[in-house]
Amino acid sequence: MDIGIGLPTHAPWGDGRRFVEWARRAEAHGFGSVAVSDRLLWSTPEPLTVLAAVAGATDRIRLQTSVLLAPLRANPLLFAKSVLTLDHLAGPDRLRLGLATGFREDDFTASGVPYRTRGARFDDLLLQLDDAFNDRAGLGLPPATTGGPPLLFGGTSAAALRRTAARGAGWLAGTASVQDLDEFVPALRAAWAAAGRTGAPRVVASAMFALGPDAKAAVDRAIAPYYAFAGEDWAREGVETALTSADQIAATVAEFAKHGCDELILTGNDPDPDQVDLLAEALRGRLRPGSTH
Repeated sequence: MDIGIGLPTHAPWGDGRRFVEWARRAEAHGFGSVAVSDRLLWSTPEPLTVLAAVAGATDRIRLQTSVLLAPLRANPLLFAKSVLTLDHLAGPDRLRLGLATGFREDDFTASGVPYRTRGARFDDLLLQLDDAFNDRAGLGLPPATTGGPPLLFGGTSAAALRRTAARGAGWLAGTASVQDLDEFVPALRAAWAAAGRTGAPRVVASAMFALGPDAKAAVDRAIAPYYAFAGEDWAREGVETALTSADQIAATVAEFAKHGCDELILTGNDPDPDQVDLLAEALRGRLRPGSTH
């Protein structure tokens, strides 16, 4: 199982250059990917912009959106041009695009994008993205990655199954438990086979972490307000299930690997780049420094 690292873009941060330092250290330690999440009405920075900076500061580590709110990109061809530009800046086979419809209605209201039609908008965007990746859209910029960057889809709806089976390289579970994988992945594999796909869909999940003497406080500062929109119970569960010790991280990694996860992204909650070093120490023996994965 590959292990990626999620940048703490949802946490209280003040200097965006720290995210680039996170990525540099992650590559040096041998993490498989660096992932960035997406929110509009929050301090989270725009994901493709962050990954462009990361691409210029690294050479090998994969770049991943986890996940990008696709229907908010109301101009699909402009979005495709941004993705293709990032694909070239990163170099072939580094970028993976995690996409989802999103469920925060306020993000759509603020954008002037109808919430109820977001699924149809998503499907239209995918058609235009496919045209752009196959040089049929008139953009004049073919992808650096053959066929375009692989797409991973988030969500557990019938539409998410359909999109993954028809167009995706796999499923991105977000913050999840192994029980979530056990419940959804059989249906995913069945849909994949029914669509005539060969091989198996890639399964990617994520878990929140913070390490060091301030770990529990950092988790509370980052997660509680971020999930407050969903209610106190959800926010509290997010705080309580975050990994705050090396033993918890080792056990969680082993558990996800046992349940067929292809990649686990450990997402930071403390912006200090030293968190990358602490995580690498907790994962000693599982990372591959110098590998291109």
